[in-house]
Amino acid sequence: MCHRLPLKLNMFGKLFEESGSLGKGITVGKVQVALSTMDRSSSSIFGMIEKSARENSNNVGKLSNDVCLAVLRRRDDWVAACSDSKWFSQNDAGQAERYFSDWSNREASKFEKEYIPGEDSVEVPGGPSNIVISLILEIRGDSTEFEGAGFSVTGTEKVLSSIAADCSFDDSAEVNAAEIFWTPSERDEVMTTRDMIYDFPELITL
Repeated sequence: MCHRLPLKLNMFGKLFEESGSLGKGITVGKVQVALSTMDRSSSSIFGMIEKSARENSNNVGKLSNDVCLAVLRRRDDWVAACSDSKWFSQNDAGQAERYFSDWSNREASKFEKEYIPGEDSVEVPGGPSNIVISLILEIRGDSTEFEGAGFSVTGTEKVLSSIAADCSFDDSAEVNAAEIFWTPSERDEVMTTRDMIYDFPELITL
């Protein structure tokens, strides 16, 4: 699943890097969390993400905040996680955009199709499955915490909390772009632990 708003990059180069509301420059970051869930109902992590995707398709900052909070509320179900980031100066905004697009395309290539059940679709509870949620973000500043997910539950919480807070800061004004991916998306699909390891070898077991 992916959602993208048009980039709102500040392309005005400056001789000296100036600090904005969330610090200096631009950060492109990624966090992925794998969870184990028992069903696909509207109250499950599947239902929460699907609902947010429908309601916030035109506000990737709010969508990113909602997804991080939804994952945080399911910390008891976490299986694995990982994160990474790269910082760019404002003068390198074009490179930041290309880096974001490269990471997004790499994740999108893992999926055969995009699918979000409609609000009036028949709810199929389904059975137990793993789910991997990926958030790729381009955000102004250098204060958003991306390092540490997967090495400990506390580190993973810190990353998700930092992203959630900064994505909602100033009505999401500092978010240049974001994409959310989750798999499996269809309610009759099942992701086994073997599938997860094969498709997401970068995940670190919690």
